[in-house]
Amino acid sequence: MVQPSREQIRQAPKVLLHDHLDGGLRPQTVLELADPVGHRLPADDAESLGRWFAESADSGSLVRYLETFDHTVAVMQTPDALERVARECVADLAADGVVYAEVRYAPEQHVGGGLTLDEVVGAVRSGFEAGMAGAARAASSAGSPSPGSGIVVRQLLTAMRHQARSREIAELSVAWRDRGVVGFDIAGAEAGFPPTRHLDAFEYLQRQNSHFTIHAGEAFGLPSIWEAIQWCGADRLGHGVRIVDDITVDDDGRAHLGRLAAYVRDKRIPLELAPASNVQTGAATSISGHPIGLLTDLRFRVTVNTDNRLMSQTSMTDEMAALVDAFGYDLARLRWFTVNAMKSAFLPFDERLAIIEEVVKPGYAALGAG
Repeated sequence: MVQPSREQIRQAPKVLLHDHLDGGLRPQTVLELADPVGHRLPADDAESLGRWFAESADSGSLVRYLETFDHTVAVMQTPDALERVARECVADLAADGVVYAEVRYAPEQHVGGGLTLDEVVGAVRSGFEAGMAGAARAASSAGSPSPGSGIVVRQLLTAMRHQARSREIAELSVAWRDRGVVGFDIAGAEAGFPPTRHLDAFEYLQRQNSHFTIHAGEAFGLPSIWEAIQWCGADRLGHGVRIVDDITVDDDGRAHLGRLAAYVRDKRIPLELAPASNVQTGAATSISGHPIGLLTDLRFRVTVNTDNRLMSQTSMTDEMAALVDAFGYDLARLRWFTVNAMKSAFLPFDERLAIIEEVVKPGYAALGAG
């Protein structure tokens, strides 16, 4: 296989399904938003602050890792701040060649300044719309298509699994689903907080014909994945990397799938894998040792994601370049990941198909992907 250059990877159309809004701020933005609200930060310049976020997330300490989000969430408590963060998120993804993204956040974490849940969602929507319009203008002024031209970004509303507002957030996601929200998610510590605690929310979403994904199979193992799918009916698995625990590989390389792994593969349940983040959280030992290699070989519905771009100091280009280095993937394989993700998006079918046929495939063809 001919491995693509980093510039080819940057130019390639990308689809992102698992990205946290509060995990992707620019360090300079955190600095500028913190000062007016009197929030103290662990560094006073953008370079040092960015380094602190990365070192804290990579420290091996869960307490220190979670502290990083205390700072980002603290500066996202006003409409202007939320709109700015959302707008810059779209601009950064567009510059990275992302053509479609679903960005998630927990509205309940952004009401500390007196905003209502609806006001939070509305502010993020305004920021996304402004970002998409800005990306389109930038592409038009350049006189030719560029990475990110025509980018589409949608919201996933997240409920925190250790709180008791999941039904309320599920109802919020349904109320906004024709206004930029395409689905629902639960996030937070898996151990001790199984997805079945929120069964009422998931049953409500199913009755409303609404889409949802569940963080499962990252820090916790197969029971979390089993509950997310068989009890709660998840459309996708947020991470799901521990499905590899239900796969055994013989000395001769032959893989044997357990009942759950076979079900996930047979049903084409998408795995929202985030290699850099998975290594940071201990779900994988390294990029080269990440289960994505085996899961890709076994033709699971694998997708590649960033999770928290600030904390992992990553981008979709970085994630794909790391996989190319580790596994020798070519452009055709990167296209496969991208089509997998677009097929798995929560957009209506005709919109998904249009992006695949009119954006993704032509974009890769122009780069020489056979």
